[in-house]
Amino acid sequence: MNSQQPKSPEQIAFHFVEAWNDRDASRIAGLFDEHADFVNVTGLWWHDRASIERAHEYGLSRIFEHSHLEVLMHRVRSLTDDVAIVHALMRLSGQSAVDSIEKPGQRRTIFSFVVHRNDDGSWSCASAHNTDVVRGMETNVIDEHGTLHAVDYRSQKMQNADPVDQIGQASFPASDPPSWTGSSLS
Repeated sequence: MNSQQPKSPEQIAFHFVEAWNDRDASRIAGLFDEHADFVNVTGLWWHDRASIERAHEYGLSRIFEHSHLEVLMHRVRSLTDDVAIVHALMRLSGQSAVDSIEKPGQRRTIFSFVVHRNDDGSWSCASAHNTDVVRGMETNVIDEHGTLHAVDYRSQKMQNADPVDQIGQASFPASDPPSWTGSSLS
């Protein structure tokens, strides 16, 4: 491992964000073990460092080429002295336009990183999973046409299937913090 490797579990999230904002897929991949797993927000699942790098090279050059990612909060749960789970609430802005969505709104996501200490004292990631935060919704449901909808069974509300109408629903307003504890970094 090189001197740029994280020296503590929570640094994984911050190094990921720094590499993302520098559009450096190689540095992102370097945070992961050779045979690490990564699951993105749509369930795409990459099974090794090389595929994690290729996926991020594509994403950072096409989908997220002008984006900005930041850690809003993080929480570390140590499982042993050498293994931890890091959860990081992140804000993503500047995603590329697609179809009729000319100016995608901000998204909030929660990253889960399973990390471990290496022999040299640095930390690396064995697995990561990114989940979109969909405010006010409980789960997803697929309709008879195969379209995924975020839903709230308590109020019988469903997000509109029109993606233009969903943009504002997928993030918290700045004044609405999440209801979990951790280090506030905003």
